[in-house]
Amino acid sequence: MDILIKGGRIVDPSQDFDCIADLGINMGKIVACGSGIKEKANKVVDATGLIVVPGLIDMHVHFREPGMEEKETIYTGMRAAAKGGFSSVATMPNTKPATDNEGIVKYILTKTAEKPLINVFPVAAATLARDGKQMTEIGELKKAGAVALSDDGDCITNSALLRRILEYAGSLDMPVLEHCEDPVLSGQGVMNESIMSTILGLKGIPAASEVVMVARDLTLCKMTGSRLHIQHVSSAGSVELIRWAKSKGVPVTAETAPHYLVLTDDDLHSYSTMLKVKPPIGSKHDREELIKAVKDGTIDAIASDHAPHLHAEKDVEFDYAPFGMIGLESSIPLIMETLINPGILDFKDLVRLMSLNPANILGLKGKGSLKRGADGDVTLIDPEKEVVLTKDYFESKSINTPFLNWKCKGAPTSLFVSGKQILKDEKIIG
Repeated sequence: MDILIKGGRIVDPSQDFDCIADLGINMGKIVACGSGIKEKANKVVDATGLIVVPGLIDMHVHFREPGMEEKETIYTGMRAAAKGGFSSVATMPNTKPATDNEGIVKYILTKTAEKPLINVFPVAAATLARDGKQMTEIGELKKAGAVALSDDGDCITNSALLRRILEYAGSLDMPVLEHCEDPVLSGQGVMNESIMSTILGLKGIPAASEVVMVARDLTLCKMTGSRLHIQHVSSAGSVELIRWAKSKGVPVTAETAPHYLVLTDDDLHSYSTMLKVKPPIGSKHDREELIKAVKDGTIDAIASDHAPHLHAEKDVEFDYAPFGMIGLESSIPLIMETLINPGILDFKDLVRLMSLNPANILGLKGKGSLKRGADGDVTLIDPEKEVVLTKDYFESKSINTPFLNWKCKGAPTSLFVSGKQILKDEKIIG
């Protein structure tokens, strides 16, 4: 075989597997997983003390290309993903122009292939120019390589149009990824509407802005029977509705982001624009309910919502800064430090939320598992590795993060993509 990863703790919930074992990769595929593999290998990797998991998948990132290459490119985005231990990402369509036709989908795939590091799966716009008025050519987008549909960053407020999109996407077995927000309720708000927004004198966005659209979308999902995925869930009210819908058999899945699991709106006391995201960071109660939801399966995935912005854009008054923070490199260290190490989540939860479920939601065959015949995408995590999230730690072209200089215990150290080592000792070598 090409590669033998020896003596690591292999965690793979797709096989209900969690034990010290060896993993073999040959010709880009998993060929063996078990104890004491004796076959010879061209390369042997000592994984003693490391956690060996299926390649991590971030199903919500913004690489900004085409149109905003000064913030991030497909290549720098891939480097950021690799540093974060992600073998696959799904890129959102809010590029300039929007990813609303087969030409741009193919452009993204072509740019990925020029300097291949990881797998990039384009998500196409659900409506032309993401303006919520006219449905895109869904069949052509899927044929070109799009794995899902979304007007990410903009809610499809026209209910009749969203119904048609769900019906067409359902006929092609494509999930629709929805940004749930009532723009009228949000208004000019810049943070969660709360006592803290009043204290800070900042305009608030009520949690109801998300919740009312989650309720509407769940109703249409039940009506059409098509797959709906709710993006970056931030509020306890949304969690309650999603949990109820799942109990009724509605085909809905959902994600949240690390910053909603780590921070609360109390952290905005600094007025740091790095904390300005949409939906806004919620209350302590929201955070507690989101943590329960990722643990009990109500929330299916954790995705970074990696959103690069220039320093000059963020270095302004809070009201005028753009929404968004980067997250690819910091996701695993933050989850390790705040959820795994305290015992709130375990490694099976992490793989379920950040590999197995994203692969299933997006229909990524061969991903999210270390079964024989699966793609040779493997992430190695050192649970004892202490890292400081300095500027030098990041590979992204933009460093708009509130977690700068945070100290965390636990981080990805190696990454294999289709059997090729991309990350070694935290350094990108691909």
